[in-house]
Amino acid sequence: MTDADNQAPKILDIPIGLDATGLRREFDSLGDVGVPADRYWGAQTQRSLEHFSIGHDRMPKEVYRAYGYVKKAAAAVNTKAGRLPAWKGELIQRVCDEVISGALDGEFPLYVFQTGSGTHSNMNVNEVISNRCIQLVGGTLGSQEPVHPNDHVNMGQSSNDTFPAAMHIAAHTMATEKTIPALRRLRDAIEAKSRKWADVVKIGRTHLEDAVPLTVGQEWSGYAGALQDAIAEAEHATHGLLRLAMGGTAVGTGLNAPPGFGEEVAAEIASMTGTPYETAPNKFTAQGTLDRMVRAHAGLKTVAVTLFKIANDLRWLGSGPRTGLHELILPSNEPGSSIMPGKVNPTQAEAMLMVAIQVIASDVAVTMGGSEGNFELNAFRPILIANYLHSALIMADMCDHFREFMVEGAELNEAKLKENIDRSVMMVTALSPVIGYDQASVISHYAIDHNLTLKEAALANGVSEELYDRVVNPIALTRPGSADIPSGAKKSLHVGREA
Repeated sequence: MTDADNQAPKILDIPIGLDATGLRREFDSLGDVGVPADRYWGAQTQRSLEHFSIGHDRMPKEVYRAYGYVKKAAAAVNTKAGRLPAWKGELIQRVCDEVISGALDGEFPLYVFQTGSGTHSNMNVNEVISNRCIQLVGGTLGSQEPVHPNDHVNMGQSSNDTFPAAMHIAAHTMATEKTIPALRRLRDAIEAKSRKWADVVKIGRTHLEDAVPLTVGQEWSGYAGALQDAIAEAEHATHGLLRLAMGGTAVGTGLNAPPGFGEEVAAEIASMTGTPYETAPNKFTAQGTLDRMVRAHAGLKTVAVTLFKIANDLRWLGSGPRTGLHELILPSNEPGSSIMPGKVNPTQAEAMLMVAIQVIASDVAVTMGGSEGNFELNAFRPILIANYLHSALIMADMCDHFREFMVEGAELNEAKLKENIDRSVMMVTALSPVIGYDQASVISHYAIDHNLTLKEAALANGVSEELYDRVVNPIALTRPGSADIPSGAKKSLHVGREA
């Protein structure tokens, strides 16, 4: 470090933006490249734009904002150790704050389908920070002086350890600040309905066929419990993202990074974010695999399976209004048909099913990309983080919409529930311990064959009205033990095939 490096230039108060037209000369190890003069990025970013303009999928902005923390923490550690002059390290950190805030989002245009290591995105960040720093000291953009993208912004780092670190930060932030809170809000709304409908009896269904009664509250408690279990799995898997690859540099050995660099950078990131990030104890694992990302997305897939079941049940329970189950009255959010007047569809449930399908499908891409951890580097990182963030985002948004526009406004069709209770045959199960399975079966078939209610069939086959009313009590049947039968009742009853 020379005296000139230590001499602090005047830092200018210049807002973000470049008032320039045409092209600016930038360079890298392969030579000169023309870059749009109104952009902060440099040669390597421009090369990636030209060589990898594939589809419409751009690297998510959350990755770059996470990268802001990585670069800021590295600059802070290098400054404290005297490897960067104080003014230079502080200037880099100042620009990193702009990256973190999203103020420079427009400077990160690269596509998802790029180098599998994420080097292009790492250099995109390095170049933008470098040129913004140069602008703030009145220098010449593209000169790489006095703040160099590799020597200063990338000091002690490699794409191979910084990109997976940024992946973990971006994914953990999305999951804990958006996805999991949205899931909890949906769970709470379902639990509220479960409490509200705790004593409303309905007929259960197994194999899509009539079964014995339960309460609507019990049914919805099953939804809430399943969602809570899924949330717990997602939380556990997300916790694994707290370990960062920082400090491993190229292949995990830490070449060109000083001793303790990974630990110090992770501690800085933890301090900046308020999240307990730490350095991965084995950098070869952290860089050669993306297993923790795979498990984190698998947690989202688990939630998607649960959400699919809940949404599918609700749309069937709301089917109708005249020829479906129609136990639920779902909110009418918008007209459902361009040709059938008055038709309203369970659109929120359909959207939830599509989101769940997308998340489950994305898990295949994540799994395959995660399996390609060849030797010391998994080179399929961009597709993993793009799919994870997409899954986490659409799941969060969908949960809030499903809660607000479907669950919270759902009501019961109590007349339909009562009709189903009155016509149910499977409540004969309650008679089985009293009169025997075979005799109970006779009553069941008799009711179906003669289109009778269960009570009518039971009375026609020798069951007394007093016994029937005492044993076949719908609300009592939802709480076994509340309608005990006196001993000996079974022996005193005779049921015949015909009345």
